[in-house]
Amino acid sequence: MKKYRILNKITTVTIVAALSFSCKSSVIKNVEQVKTTEKPKLQPNLIYGDLIIKEQSDYLMIPVSLAEHNEDKGIDLNLSRSYENEKNNQLYNIIFYQKQGSEAHLLLNKKALITSFDLLEVKAVEKPTTRVWLYKIIDQDTNTDKKLNSEDATIGYLSDLSGKNLQQITPNNTRIISWVVVPSQNAIFLKIIKDSDNDKKFTKEDKTNFVKVNLNKIGMGTEIISDKIEQEIKSYVFK
Repeated sequence: MKKYRILNKITTVTIVAALSFSCKSSVIKNVEQVKTTEKPKLQPNLIYGDLIIKEQSDYLMIPVSLAEHNEDKGIDLNLSRSYENEKNNQLYNIIFYQKQGSEAHLLLNKKALITSFDLLEVKAVEKPTTRVWLYKIIDQDTNTDKKLNSEDATIGYLSDLSGKNLQQITPNNTRIISWVVVPSQNAIFLKIIKDSDNDKKFTKEDKTNFVKVNLNKIGMGTEIISDKIEQEIKSYVFK
């Protein structure tokens, strides 16, 4: 009788183990089937805008953007192709192609958003005309949301007409508000706002300033309103 009970227990354990293994195998197979049937994430199409051709330059330009993708609506290819609209669209890069040759290169060698670009022609009396491209670029995740968007800093850059010698002209963690060219000084003045309270946002609580960029020697601009001047202003205003 004792041997019969032991044999019974062994048989029961064997059946339970077999059923358990069968269930686990079924679960693994189902998981594998789900994995194989999952659709790969679609990448949006690259969109190449119309050629931008300036007589003043030996290079033509091809803006690079992305087609907006929506699972319900499909891919939207109805994007503006006009230069006036396209230069203010969200671009990811610009291709520069030599008109009289075959050399081509990209403006940027990193992930970024080009929110606008403008050709500056500075004509001063008895001086050669200065021509440069001015870009407003988002290339830093300043609000730390792990993506580049309009909530981040917008930095000013200048390049020559070939799209080379790209130089940052406004400080990090700032946003360009406006700009103006002063031909007599061969300079550009840019109004900026700083995240002065370090809350990772640009609001009316933040400080503004002006930056002067010398087009004879392009580099980081010089802020015009110093802390000393600001404190002096406050001493009069809040008297």
